[in-house]
Amino acid sequence: MNLVRPLRRICVRIFIIILPLILIVKMVNGLENTQAKSLFEEALIVSKNGELTNALSLWNSYLKLAPKDAAAYSNRGNIKLALGDREGAIADQTESININMENADPHLNRGIAEESLKQWEAAAADYIWILERNPNEASALYNLGNVRGSEGNWRQAKNLFEEASLANPGFAMARASKALAMYELDEKNLAEKELRDLIRRYPMMADTRAALSALLWSQHSLGEAESHWAAAAGLDSRYKDEEWLLIMRRWPPQPIKDLMAFLALERP
Repeated sequence: MNLVRPLRRICVRIFIIILPLILIVKMVNGLENTQAKSLFEEALIVSKNGELTNALSLWNSYLKLAPKDAAAYSNRGNIKLALGDREGAIADQTESININMENADPHLNRGIAEESLKQWEAAAADYIWILERNPNEASALYNLGNVRGSEGNWRQAKNLFEEASLANPGFAMARASKALAMYELDEKNLAEKELRDLIRRYPMMADTRAALSALLWSQHSLGEAESHWAAAAGLDSRYKDEEWLLIMRRWPPQPIKDLMAFLALERP
């Protein structure tokens, strides 16, 4: 997403399952230095391959040659975030924004870094900046929904997840998060309907099967809950981890509580 001209982008899931960071693949206009061009291309390839330490070194070298390249600062910020340098990531995304104030990608990337520090207000401000210019930006809608959920406002989170799924009909995780928000709001019939529809469309999606396992357990349908859980656990073992569900996947509290009780063989 670029509000000035289209950029070919590559989403790299190197930090959080639901918050893809965006590598910008177009270097600064007018740069004729062959060494710089080669470094940019190499840094991009190494970044996409997940060679994070090497990628950081290459972006550092490139920025010495092109210190006004907004894309490079944003890309380096993504690498810093993946390496755990969250403050450094925010600083790089901010520098990218200062150089090119009309590019939305650094706002999205900075919001992700701010979320990692639980800076909900700052993250929301970055996503709202994007949505004021493009109200149908699905990633910003979805990420803002995660922020509102983290703030405990699950009704607004549900609405934002729904908007994200309408803006991008193929955004299955947005629909799954909407279903989880409905579950948290005790709209279990609607949540179950949404989860079952997603499972029909995406039978290999662990998230929906794990969520439906928890919901069915809460409704005393233990046999079917076990069946869906067997599929979910086979697809992604992380759904056994309560901390991962809360911090990384960002499930609401009630579905997590129910899933943990189901796994502990408690009675609903």
